[in-house]
Amino acid sequence: MNSTHDPASSSPEQWLDEHGDYLFRFALIRVQNESTAEDLVQETLLAAWSALHQRSGQSSERTWLTAILKHKIVDQFRRSWCEQPLDNEPPADLPEEYGLDEFFVPDGHWDHKPARWGNPYGSLEQSQFFEVLQHCIQRLSPKLAQLFVLKELHDMSHEEICNELGLNTTNVRVMLYRARMGLRQCLESRWFENGRGTR
Repeated sequence: MNSTHDPASSSPEQWLDEHGDYLFRFALIRVQNESTAEDLVQETLLAAWSALHQRSGQSSERTWLTAILKHKIVDQFRRSWCEQPLDNEPPADLPEEYGLDEFFVPDGHWDHKPARWGNPYGSLEQSQFFEVLQHCIQRLSPKLAQLFVLKELHDMSHEEICNELGLNTTNVRVMLYRARMGLRQCLESRWFENGRGTR
């Protein structure tokens, strides 16, 4: 059976002009480094050109390129995890509440309830929110930021993250908890408590 032709497809020479800015923004919010994001986009376009004959055409050209870029980002994270020591990250046997004493009372309930976040899905439509989110992700340690990206932006499961990075589930769960709490604090102070995101 012949593959479906995508009428919106362009020639590889046009990919950078038509999709380059989108792919760069997609990569930048995930890797937090302009030079790395540019390199990943270049690697993506080269890989797509090499695999052009394998493309089925069942998804749009941009969706196909983005899927390749996602794999390149995961590869980048895997390389950086091999190069960076784990000394500054919590050991796997830390309790789930590690680092959260300021948020909870001994019975596990909130000491101070989180500020009202209004309509976060509406806020996601605002470019300013993404700027604040990017700033908050940058404030996390590199490993916590990468785990958050894989889980929340790449929608990977704990098992998939463990397989990709060679971690155990307990360590991943604890580190993701720390990342989410750090982002919650940052977003509350820089976005929601300033009256934005409350439409």
